[in-house]
Amino acid sequence: MNYEDRDTYGIYKNNNQGPGPRLMGADTLIGNEVCNNAEENLGKIKEIMLDTADGDVRYAVLSFGGLLGIGEKLFAIPWKALTLDTTNKRFILNADKERLKNAPGFDKDDWPDMADKAWESNIHSYYGVGS
Repeated sequence: MNYEDRDTYGIYKNNNQGPGPRLMGADTLIGNEVCNNAEENLGKIKEIMLDTADGDVRYAVLSFGGLLGIGEKLFAIPWKALTLDTTNKRFILNADKERLKNAPGFDKDDWPDMADKAWESNIHSYYGVGS
């Protein structure tokens, strides 16, 4: 399901007006697919993490693997590592499946301290983006 399908307010019905892809409702992005440049499906966005102190979007939490939520692994992907593909209504992450499988991830019941600067530095370094 993409952001147009979850648009309960009609934000994206008229491409000439409204927020468009530059400003988007966070809840419309939950569930969007994430693919890589090789067109491999890497999962779906489960959550968007905001820094409430400065208002920046920090991470998209990506769900990868598992079946019907069982055995899935979650990954905090730095927002700067994602590119919105407006044509296909999904996000692109420049990482192959094997790299993602080996990425630092976490279980849905054991989230990391995303405000920890050492953790943040490690995640941003892994995906090759600045903090």
